[in-house]
Amino acid sequence: MPESSPFASRRGLLFGAAALSTGALITGCTSNEPKDEGSDDKDQPVADDKPGKEVTIGFAGPQADHGWLNAINDNAKERAKKYSDVTLEATEGSNDTAAQIGQVETLINKKVDVLVILPADGKALTQVGLKAMKAGIPVINLDRVFASPQAYRCWIGGDNYGMGLNAGHYIGEKLKGKKNAKVVELAGLDNLELTKQRSKGFDDALKNYSNIEKVARQAAEFTVESGQQKMSQLLQAQKNFDALWNHDDDQGVGALRAIKQAGRDDFLMVGGAGALSAMQAIESDDSVLKATVLYPPTMAASAIDLARALGQGKGISGMAEFEIPAFITLYSAVVDKENVGKYMSTGFK
Repeated sequence: MPESSPFASRRGLLFGAAALSTGALITGCTSNEPKDEGSDDKDQPVADDKPGKEVTIGFAGPQADHGWLNAINDNAKERAKKYSDVTLEATEGSNDTAAQIGQVETLINKKVDVLVILPADGKALTQVGLKAMKAGIPVINLDRVFASPQAYRCWIGGDNYGMGLNAGHYIGEKLKGKKNAKVVELAGLDNLELTKQRSKGFDDALKNYSNIEKVARQAAEFTVESGQQKMSQLLQAQKNFDALWNHDDDQGVGALRAIKQAGRDDFLMVGGAGALSAMQAIESDDSVLKATVLYPPTMAASAIDLARALGQGKGISGMAEFEIPAFITLYSAVVDKENVGKYMSTGFK
């Protein structure tokens, strides 16, 4: 399950998820017409899709025990295949910190040019990130942030606070004309910082709507089983409410089962992350699920683009700087029936 930097929601560069959906976040940003002969020597060297300097990228991702995490691995591998000048050295992936540290150290010993790491635990893997940087191997820190900025050259990840904020505003606008509206929240694991950020964003958004009250909140565990169990408890405790925000589309599969079993269709549901099953349900429009707020796993593809540009000593088109940014925070777009066709290709299984 994704866990973002505690400062990621307000810090970094905001790139639209619409660009992500077409695979254009960095590829689009890095694409550039060849320089005309005689152009200013001070023009910024930018990465493009044409073959350039050979770059070996080491990728240490997570164990694929969740739909979003599996999509992270797939996006990185598929993106690397696009470039004839990129060799990807990918580990098997692990949620065990000791095992992942060993995997990263193996990549360091192989002297890869750039490392892309989504740490199982950002704090626990900080030292190995520092080790890579000290060895002259720049690190792209993907989503779960290291404890020290010295452990990475660039951080790219999602906006958990923004997810909650946008979910809250979407629901708020839908219930704007309803008197004494009630909402409930099916959160993720409460011991994760990302869950706290999503809940805070949601609560902050609801403060803009004086007619809405959050009457219940239940924490699940990002699994289908926990989603079904906790949603059943919410439905039993709350006989009437107008909207539900569910933090995670995987646990949302279970939540929808519980809702169907209870025969409830008197509220709207907004999901989170952007699973394919959620987008298909939104498109079908035959359930309470009306929208999902993205936490794009395509960030892994963008991390490969950034690593390639970094390995080639290039920047990205559309920006004046000669280097890639230090922080990139992705936008949490809301996908509903009006725009689901545009985002369907980004949905993960």
